[in-house]
Amino acid sequence: MADSSFPILTVTAALPAVGAVVTAAVPAARRVAAKYTALFFSLGTLVLAVITMARFEPGGDRYQFTESHAWVKSFGLRYDLGVDGIAVVMVALTALLIPFVMLAGWHDADPLETTAAGGTATGDPSKWRPTQGFFALILLVEAMVVLSFESTDVFLFYIFFEAMLIPMYFLIGGFGDRAHAAGEEEAARQRSYAAVKFLLYNLAGGLIMLAAVIGLYAATAHQLGTGTFSLQEILSARAAGKFNLATSTERWLFLGFFFAFAVKAPLWPLHTWLPNAMGESTAPVAVLITAVVDKVGTFAMLRFCLQLFPEASKWATPVILVLAVISIVYGALLAVGQRDIKRLIAYASVSHFGFIVLGIFAMTSQGQSGATLYMVNHGISTAALMLVAGFLISRRGSRLIADFGGVQKVAPVLAGTFLVGGLATLSLPGLAPFVSEFLVLVGTFSRYPVIGIIATAGIVLAALYVMVLYQRTMTGPVKAGIEGMADLKVREVLVVAPLIGLLLFFGVYPKPVTNIVNPSVAHTLSDVHKTDPKPALEAKK
Repeated sequence: MADSSFPILTVTAALPAVGAVVTAAVPAARRVAAKYTALFFSLGTLVLAVITMARFEPGGDRYQFTESHAWVKSFGLRYDLGVDGIAVVMVALTALLIPFVMLAGWHDADPLETTAAGGTATGDPSKWRPTQGFFALILLVEAMVVLSFESTDVFLFYIFFEAMLIPMYFLIGGFGDRAHAAGEEEAARQRSYAAVKFLLYNLAGGLIMLAAVIGLYAATAHQLGTGTFSLQEILSARAAGKFNLATSTERWLFLGFFFAFAVKAPLWPLHTWLPNAMGESTAPVAVLITAVVDKVGTFAMLRFCLQLFPEASKWATPVILVLAVISIVYGALLAVGQRDIKRLIAYASVSHFGFIVLGIFAMTSQGQSGATLYMVNHGISTAALMLVAGFLISRRGSRLIADFGGVQKVAPVLAGTFLVGGLATLSLPGLAPFVSEFLVLVGTFSRYPVIGIIATAGIVLAALYVMVLYQRTMTGPVKAGIEGMADLKVREVLVVAPLIGLLLFFGVYPKPVTNIVNPSVAHTLSDVHKTDPKPALEAKK
């Protein structure tokens, strides 16, 4: 039952953290052993996440598997964990993607090789890479992200929300791909720039959020007599009429939280760190950024912005919807004009996150269910497309679209999986993202028809940039440098095939996810005192 005393949420987050320590401690010469150690811990985390989701009761308590322990009693700090339907699905998504990220990046932290006299490949000590550190950092990010989804104490959430930036900084700055058009020195400079930009943007958002977190604590101390960061205590006090924020206070606190989440999401115009970070990272790390870490931002909008500041959320909705639509159209337009494969996928993600934010603030059950489903489906589809793109780039040694052509003639399996990933990205009917995008648009149109109509432009543009990308890289005559390109290997097929299988499965049967998230969406709408608009014909009766 969901009320079991076994601390499954703590164990689910602790397992990858322990795995990070164990992996980092593997002797330097045992690189392969370190990889398998990290993979073992990631698979163990996946098993626990699946068990948690299977035991979650959609019709039960709002927050389940709860854990609550005093931390710093004098300051109201607690170790409070709990998952609703949205959080349990996001934990499962995170745990699902990490093993694929590791398998795809199996050789990304191997020593860089040089060719010695006689044609023998040798490791260059000056180009050594810490394999153990690479996989340990991935596990550390997983632990921080899982705890962010599980935390129901605002300050505890803030700690992990910020702490995940450190391992991500080292993954971006220290492990760039090996297909850079510039020289090695320039490539290192650009990686460093991308990592610093990622860190500074997110730290700035986090510092503004910290001020809002302190403000929220002060408000609870003033009205309740004792300050608290507990989400459930604050919601209970508000429901009982014991806690009510002044309008101006609530709006300022909302803006502090929302700014941090909009940076992480990322939402236009706070998105500019993402193309740099994804472009300079290895493909698996790029997946970690956009399919895992960035989801914390949109998730937190649902959990904290809407639940803690319902009136301010409604007050800010018109502006946020405009920003979301700009993100959708702007991201898609810039994707059309990209010459770099990875930056194209990055701008496509900016557009997709615009759809997610649009669904959240449409304030309808279809919109928010679609937004949550979109977070899951975008994670799977972007992982599939970016990882196949990574395999493609590593074979050619270039990220430039112009350097490819005719790949389908020499590597048909690679081209086929790339096509499916692209079709999922443009939300083709029958693939998982279509259902979520359709729900978001329906939910938006029912309350904001003009916004819904403008947002559909993103669908048309997505079809353009995806099909142009496929046409330029996969069709036509075989370009120089492509002739001997190898098709996908067994390990690479093991990475891509399950993701494509999930895209097909959720494309025709999304019910396993929607059944879990819909009750949580209903609770969130209740928090903001919103109901679905009645159909026009019914309203006239």
